[in-house]
Amino acid sequence: MQKTNQYKSVLITSICFLAFFLFGFTDNLKGPTLPAMLTELKINYGTGGNIFFGEYFGFLIATMITGIIADKFGLKSVLVFAGICLAIGVSGYSTFQNTVLLSLSLFIIGLGLGAFELGPNAIIVEIHKERKGLFLNLMAVLHGLGSLIAPLFAGWLFTLSISWHVVYRWDLVLIAVFLGIALVLRFPKSEEKTQIDFRNIPKFAFKGNLPLFYLAIGLYVAAEIGVASWLVTYLQEIRETPIITSNQYLSLFFALLMIGRLIGGFFVQRLGYVRSILFAALGSVICLAVGTFTSLVIFLPLTGFFFSIVFPTITAAVSDEATQNANTILGTLFTFAGVGGVIGPWLIGWTGTAFGLQAGFGVNLVITTLFLISLFFLMKGMQNGAKS
Repeated sequence: MQKTNQYKSVLITSICFLAFFLFGFTDNLKGPTLPAMLTELKINYGTGGNIFFGEYFGFLIATMITGIIADKFGLKSVLVFAGICLAIGVSGYSTFQNTVLLSLSLFIIGLGLGAFELGPNAIIVEIHKERKGLFLNLMAVLHGLGSLIAPLFAGWLFTLSISWHVVYRWDLVLIAVFLGIALVLRFPKSEEKTQIDFRNIPKFAFKGNLPLFYLAIGLYVAAEIGVASWLVTYLQEIRETPIITSNQYLSLFFALLMIGRLIGGFFVQRLGYVRSILFAALGSVICLAVGTFTSLVIFLPLTGFFFSIVFPTITAAVSDEATQNANTILGTLFTFAGVGGVIGPWLIGWTGTAFGLQAGFGVNLVITTLFLISLFFLMKGMQNGAKS
């Protein structure tokens, strides 16, 4: 019986890891294809930011509802919902040439990605309670691997003169594989049976230090998605970097994101969750400052190494704070992550339109600095809480 449970745990962990690979791959096809899309549709940076806004608005909506869905209907429903949304959204995005329909397609993709953010994380927390920090970081490695492969794959297809639409259609193969497995695999039911009174959600989801965690993750995601979405365009148009090289820089960003999570998963619990994130934020600020405002552009992808542990480590820390309705609290956390994802790329796009892309990309440094400041307040709040 124990071997059966272990076998089932391995299968469930594997599908969660596959989900995060698909998450990273799908989400990060848009950065490499952005220059080609802007050229084909003859639109400016701001309009490109508006199209991206659709994805992260969908992500935001999904994170607002999937935690509650998981608590009421189970985590499998969340993953199946995610797969269906990705299939519909990618089919539309790889077909349409109208900006409104492209934004709508990205909105549906965002719904799927938002569901992915909650589902696999909640499952890992449920089945790996004692080593959740390690497994959350290892799962995030798969997100990094998918994110690493996406720009390399897109760049290779572009050398074959394949359109950006066709690049996205290849994603449908991976989505079909995931959805087929998710439909037949049985997932664990949450041990928590608490009935949710929606009027009480603010009481348990915003108590203690949780609001500071929400602020921190929102700022972090705004910066990470901002860099990932606009790095290729920034390098090509401001630094005059060749197409292949700029995509390789984005792949390096995600490679370092993956390596950092692989290494970081083994020490974050020893060093402490918030202290680890604080050091990571400081390194991110330094790399972005050097890479954006000097000739040493190699520091921009190096930011990925310091970004690496932030998201899974915040997730682990918040799961420790969640004493009831854990899925709903994680859903609230990921909602604020979605807010950051909405604001970051959109703000960069419109700042770039108004003041030039150099200034627009510099917004990432401002956001990361605010993220660092928020962590000081969080650490102080946790220290005060420990004394009381």
